[in-house]
Amino acid sequence: MTATSEIDVLVLGHMTADLVPGGKMLGGTVSYAAPTYAAFGHRVGVLTSAAYDEALLGRLLQFGKVVSLPASSSLTYENVYSGRGRQQFVRASACNIRFGDVPNAWVHVPYVHLGPLAAELDPLEMARNFPDARVMLTLQGLMRQWGEDGLVRFRPWFDAEALRLIDIVVYSQEDIQQFPQLTEKMRGACKHLIVTNGRNGGAYYNSGGAIRYASSEVIPLDLTGAGDVFAASLLGVLPFVEDDMYKAVRIAGRLAAHSVTRSGLDSAPTADEIAGEIKRFQGG
Repeated sequence: MTATSEIDVLVLGHMTADLVPGGKMLGGTVSYAAPTYAAFGHRVGVLTSAAYDEALLGRLLQFGKVVSLPASSSLTYENVYSGRGRQQFVRASACNIRFGDVPNAWVHVPYVHLGPLAAELDPLEMARNFPDARVMLTLQGLMRQWGEDGLVRFRPWFDAEALRLIDIVVYSQEDIQQFPQLTEKMRGACKHLIVTNGRNGGAYYNSGGAIRYASSEVIPLDLTGAGDVFAASLLGVLPFVEDDMYKAVRIAGRLAAHSVTRSGLDSAPTADEIAGEIKRFQGG
């Protein structure tokens, strides 16, 4: 008998309580991915960690099942702007996430999205324990480090064994601006690698080849979360396009463009937008 799961997509990673003028705002990959997957009609499970009394978590409950590992604080980022540009600080962090924290009813999930924001999970451990799932890693949170001052600095990440087991890796050109040669190394290790580049679209690497895809011309309102919407749309649309990665990449690019015309969790695509973009590309 084939084991089944009570969810279709599992998203793992920290939600964030981002410091903004006037208070805190919900953020993090899981926070933008959950409503995106829900808009596709997928049953969503979120495994995160946050302060035991984190009020922002409640906003995710409408999109699926949420399990939060209680911590003394939530992962908290603050962006500080000066004449030197933007500096990002970690003001507090939550608990690491291990495979043993995954509810038993979720371990046979068919799609897994690893969305770390502060190296809070081990991609190799997770990929080993979901051998039958389609596993996607959004890489940005593994390329961050900070010291006692909390200032976020870049660190390169590369784990050949983990990448061999992970099906899809997504990151942005901005994420690796201090180490642009990483893409050449990654494309030789990844089954499917997508490097996004904002309004310029991006590149999909597979089996040594490269295919460029375009974005859509829109007037942006808020760029926050666009990369997470892109990644979740990519994985979320695969069942609707017979696992055609190139169709999925193009659809995800267009849905991410829609997302920047809105702000907050409203940037997730609507069911109508999803249906329209799938129809657009079903012909080829």
